[in-house]
Amino acid sequence: MLSRRIFETDFTEALQEELARQDMSVRELADRAGIPPATLYKLTSGRTDPRLSTVRRIVNVLEPREKSFIAVIAARFLLDELDNRDIEIGNRKYRIRGYSADSLDECIIAAVRADKEGALGIICAPILAPIVEKIVDCPVAIIKPQQRTLIEAIETIAKRV
Repeated sequence: MLSRRIFETDFTEALQEELARQDMSVRELADRAGIPPATLYKLTSGRTDPRLSTVRRIVNVLEPREKSFIAVIAARFLLDELDNRDIEIGNRKYRIRGYSADSLDECIIAAVRADKEGALGIICAPILAPIVEKIVDCPVAIIKPQQRTLIEAIETIAKRV
């Protein structure tokens, strides 16, 4: 991951490695990032240090963020069939990205992370939704269990008592 590597090693070295890994030329990166090719050639040769705005443009091309995903915060077993799945609603596709959480603290951390990573919206348990709505900038919806699911849970408890 380029954004991590540029802090662990030399920027020039990290950029060259990432271009090679993605089989991308300097000119192609320049075109896609809207950076003059001469500037990128100077960066890849180590003749100049990049400006922060230039680094952002490079990282946005080499590590694009998903722009259309909906976050679901739930226990791992609920996410197994949903995570990283595309769902089409109307004429638009949405990626479903699961955030596993088993405690209230983990749920809050997952919500903040999902919002920071660009979630279009967050789906979570009803008890969590009021808290999440106060700390994120995207819409929040709740997971509403079906009546049959509740009855099955009641039956499970009845068998145990």
